Amino acid sequence: MINPIVKKIDLGDGRVITLETGKLAKQADGSVELRMNDTMMLATVCAAKDAAPGTDFMPLQVEYKEKYSAFGRFPGGFTRREGRASDYEILTSRLVDRVLRPLFPDDYHAEVFVNIVLFSTDGRDIPDALAGLAASAALAVSTIPFNGPIAEVRVARIDGQLKINPTFEELGKADIDIMVGATIDNIMMVEGEMKEVSEAEMLEAIKFAHETIKGMCRAQIELMEEVGTSVKREYCHEENDEALREDIKTKLYDKVYAVARSGQGKQERSEAFEAIVEEYRAQFAGEELTDEKKALIGKYYHDVEKEAMRRCILDEGIRLDGRKTSEIRPIWSEVNYVPGPHGSAVFTRGETQALATVTLGTKLDEKIVDDVLDTEKERFLLHYNFPPYATGEARPQRGVGRREVGHGNLAHRALKSMLPEDFPYTIRIVSDILESNGSSSMATVCSGTLALMDAGVQIKKPVSGIAMGLISENKGTKYAVLSDILGDEDHLGDMDFKVTGTRDGITATQMDIKVDGLSYEILENALAQAKQGREHILGKLLETIPEPRPDFKPHVPRIEVMIIAKEFIGAVIGPGGKIIQAMQEETGTTITIEEIEGIGRIEVSAPNRSAIDAAMAKISGIVAVPEVNEIYEGKVRSVMPYGAFVEFLPGKDGLLHISEIDWKRLETIEESGLKEGDIIEVKLVDIDPKTGKFKLSRKVLLPRPEREDRPYEARPNRDDRPNRPEKRR
Repeated sequence: MINPIVKKIDLGDGRVITLETGKLAKQADGSVELRMNDTMMLATVCAAKDAAPGTDFMPLQVEYKEKYSAFGRFPGGFTRREGRASDYEILTSRLVDRVLRPLFPDDYHAEVFVNIVLFSTDGRDIPDALAGLAASAALAVSTIPFNGPIAEVRVARIDGQLKINPTFEELGKADIDIMVGATIDNIMMVEGEMKEVSEAEMLEAIKFAHETIKGMCRAQIELMEEVGTSVKREYCHEENDEALREDIKTKLYDKVYAVARSGQGKQERSEAFEAIVEEYRAQFAGEELTDEKKALIGKYYHDVEKEAMRRCILDEGIRLDGRKTSEIRPIWSEVNYVPGPHGSAVFTRGETQALATVTLGTKLDEKIVDDVLDTEKERFLLHYNFPPYATGEARPQRGVGRREVGHGNLAHRALKSMLPEDFPYTIRIVSDILESNGSSSMATVCSGTLALMDAGVQIKKPVSGIAMGLISENKGTKYAVLSDILGDEDHLGDMDFKVTGTRDGITATQMDIKVDGLSYEILENALAQAKQGREHILGKLLETIPEPRPDFKPHVPRIEVMIIAKEFIGAVIGPGGKIIQAMQEETGTTITIEEIEGIGRIEVSAPNRSAIDAAMAKISGIVAVPEVNEIYEGKVRSVMPYGAFVEFLPGKDGLLHISEIDWKRLETIEESGLKEGDIIEVKLVDIDPKTGKFKLSRKVLLPRPEREDRPYEARPNRDDRPNRPEKRR
């Protein structure tokens, strides 16, 4: 008989999260089933018993997967089965990884695999907000050493009210959408997007999220105690040589400190540091250096370098490149750098450089998203590439990694709310990082803003971004906030966070905290310093291009949009698409049509204005409603003994009777001289109310012969003539 252990977490609004262990996947080190309404996911964790020799880092891997069957769907593609991870799954995996990773013991180096699988969903609740809680609970019921538990929640502000884990529908109305990960005591990770909110509003949302997280952590602690996994497994993954550690610190610290405060550039500084450690290794030239000892020298030297850099900043306020803590590196930028794309810009901040290009396309260029819960079409794409040469590495570039997906997503969120409403183009920004020492994702935001303005996209406001760092000690009693951090400052610091926004507020943020005990006061001060930095950077962008170009470049395809009534959609498309295909062929345009909220939306694109005008005229004719007494230019479609049929609007033919061709009496239709293909002007004089047939006249548009004593329009209809006495039989 299975007796699972269950814990419930009440969110306070009628929703309850249930954690259950001891029923599924019992051979894993830890396994927890999480449910909320019809959402169900299983998180498992497995760890190797020992660390691989020479491993001096935390080999953690987090995989989040969504089953298409969870929402009653078949996967796409020929194989009809789940394949490589989608961008959404990668981003969710990264959200969980970034909270878990700093909480494993520093000396724990065994491989750990966390797998979270979504098995059921109702399409209302957003599952990514539950993945972190499920993963942490699986670790809690295992004996794997972990300084948790943690939980993650999404907090959104809807109509001025903050809400935890909103539904998909509710999230569409939010002006704050952030994911917060934390332990019971400390915030560990924040990521999300906002619609120009203040730093104080963002902090309020973080605090609100933390209160719910505390309850989730307490439930996991109770679960861990009931399962009996409060005491974690013993391990020994490091063999240290304290004499070697002390020798390296004694002999090298002063040399490293001197380089750390010298203010040299990245390459010169790296070479100087390498020379110091190589000189130390040289003293062992007479003896064989084992791999273990080489690794220890590298590890202890890294500790010395970290300590020297931190002491320079905390004691003297001197950074690796000689800047003050709030100083931004020199910036230069240039637009229209590459002539081929529809917009381009290069942005350089210190030793970080991004080249962004903008391509404007039609509806046919949209990205089709076919995730389990998301089947929309994306009209704004941002792709981020980080080639090895950006940091001087000699290695091949093998596809897009998780880092590229994550950095590109942050820049995408930063810019998307500033795009113009009802913009007919599909936009693709590609950011290629050409050089990197410091945040390249924030350089992508800046170069992306410049490239959009260069392309003539009328963005609402320009956006800039900055990466910040923090060096602290004694739980934040002494700290320094660093603006525009270097790569080494990111690696050796206690926190890095990125903030993007306009002059009026924040649009996106990403924050990773690596130490315990940072107060909200420190976060508040860091955000205030970040605001000053991004406003400085924004000023530099506007010096390059103060506003979007008034028009697109000549080689940008032109697009016009027409809104039509729903009932005309079929008429524009025609049977089997014949009409719309014929219009595209005749005018040299690309025409797309779709129904949106009960109306038809047509986009016409072409390289030149005349082609668009021709297509728009044809469509206007199809959707036009014929009006009596209106004059039309028509084409003779066929000639009959009794008259001619004239197409006066696309798809609409009327009868031009032989008596309505000319004022003079015609005995035969041949006397009129009309033939198929002739273009003539006609007037719609009547629409039969029963049959809907159209009656046309040409003669009313011709000069009236002098012998006529009254105009055509003045002649009474037969029914209007005065009554006459009946003839006698």
